Amino acid sequence: MRLQDLDVIITAPPAPGWGGRYWIFVKVTSDTGITGWGECYASSVAPEAMVPVIRDVFERYFFGENPENIERIFRRTYSSGFTQRPDLTVMGAYSGLEMACWDIVGKDRDRPVYQLIGGKVNDRLRAYTYLYPLAHQNINEFWSSPEMAAESAAAAVDKGYTAVKFDPAGPYTMRGGHMPAMNDITKSVAFCKAIREAVGDKADLLFGTHGQFSTAGAIRLGTALEPYSPLWFEEPIPPDNYAEMAKVARAVTTPVATGERLTTKAEFAEVLRQGAATILQPALGRAGGIWEMKKVAAIAEVYNAQMAPHLYAGPIEWAANIQLGVSIPNCLLAESIETDFHYNLVKHSFRVEDGFIEAPEAPGLGIEVDEDLARAHPWTGTGLHLEMQDAPCDYAGGNNFVGGAPPIEE
Repeated sequence: MRLQDLDVIITAPPAPGWGGRYWIFVKVTSDTGITGWGECYASSVAPEAMVPVIRDVFERYFFGENPENIERIFRRTYSSGFTQRPDLTVMGAYSGLEMACWDIVGKDRDRPVYQLIGGKVNDRLRAYTYLYPLAHQNINEFWSSPEMAAESAAAAVDKGYTAVKFDPAGPYTMRGGHMPAMNDITKSVAFCKAIREAVGDKADLLFGTHGQFSTAGAIRLGTALEPYSPLWFEEPIPPDNYAEMAKVARAVTTPVATGERLTTKAEFAEVLRQGAATILQPALGRAGGIWEMKKVAAIAEVYNAQMAPHLYAGPIEWAANIQLGVSIPNCLLAESIETDFHYNLVKHSFRVEDGFIEAPEAPGLGIEVDEDLARAHPWTGTGLHLEMQDAPCDYAGGNNFVGGAPPIEE
């Protein structure tokens, strides 16, 4: 069996666009007629620029290769151009193609991917959800309202979720590493207080920051949140400084989580080595794919650390996260985005039920992709999957994080 054809589909989820402005899907076909699907997580260039990168990586390292030879293909891609170092763009392209290889091999063997990488450890995975506005809530007011967030959290708990994530602190700014405004700290405490009162001990609180704060600022904020016992303090400082993140981890009692912007075991291992985090959050469409993150999970075991696959993308990356999570002993949580569009794209192949995801039994990634639906929603914008504002932290007028990336006017 050899890899033969590649197609790339850029899909824009309809409003409100939870999961990002666009998703990059790859469809790979073997010479035996088996189709595999993967998802390349957003990179730092436009999706139109990613397409030739994906094609180049495929033609150089995947075309004509046996899809079983994952390790060989990884080493060739990782070493491309005499680099042998982490690269978000190249590994983003590789990651989606690697998922597609596993999907093909699983379908060829009529086995789920997790059965090919060590077998089933978990019969089901504990899911968590980001807090999104409810149908009757004002979408613009929601992100600054502790009361609305608490109502959304209670609704999630009523659905069976035992963990909810939110990130009310500070601007999403390219400047990064700033000291939080006192208003940001006060608002963050108010969110934690309102949500904790709404859910009691029925759910864990997952506090996100998108790597926005200085080391001292993160410690100030994290210390203020401790009375509400969050399960994690996510990416408290920019993710490229492991030693400084380790200072935060030592200074607060809340576990530090990080990983959505990291790639390959080279970066994740250094997080663990430095003591920067005890919860790793790889985005499998960027981090190196299923096999590379299986290795990271094994390294994490040595440090008594846990995995919580990140998801701000489409349902194919979600499916890959599930396959990994089922196969590892240290999967803490799996992020989930439940929209009709997510589910319809994979024809309701799996779902969150009572806060958990049952291990899929279908072969490969366990999904049936609605290709017509994916093509019926093409991306026509000019923005990136996620974008940071240029303006610095506003210490006078306050700040507001607007909750991911609803579609913007192009």
